[in-house]
Amino acid sequence: METLSFKTISANKQTVNKEWVVVDATDQVLGRLASKVAKILRGKYKPNFTPHVDCGDNVVIVNADKIILTGNKMSDKVYLRYTGYPGGQRSETPASIIAKKNGYEKLIRRTVKGMLPKTKLADRIIMNLYVYEGAEHKHEAQSPKAIDINLYK
Repeated sequence: METLSFKTISANKQTVNKEWVVVDATDQVLGRLASKVAKILRGKYKPNFTPHVDCGDNVVIVNADKIILTGNKMSDKVYLRYTGYPGGQRSETPASIIAKKNGYEKLIRRTVKGMLPKTKLADRIIMNLYVYEGAEHKHEAQSPKAIDINLYK
């Protein structure tokens, strides 16, 4: 009996091919950019995607200070957190986050982290994200390739 035998290949830490990519955030909508970056970080665009392994790429976002929030989200959107104490619910708007030091980095990192799974793996995956407010970054030694984020779905 002649049959074809296919085996499902599951990636592991040794067989994963991690690359470095640069994404230009100029005139990109925050949520759409963050969802695509989360998929790249997770490795969902790769054919050997494995859910329990960090098989995504390292992503460098440049020009983070040129992102766009549509509508009135800059003042109306509210991020809530809880300190753990009675009456400890705190709220922030994107405008108040941006007003702080490294505000654009904090806003993008928070948005991308919210789109990752809520597991220990997500804590390791988010470490592969690097956000810079200007056009320069310090990862030239890794020879990252520039990608057009608009070509991803």
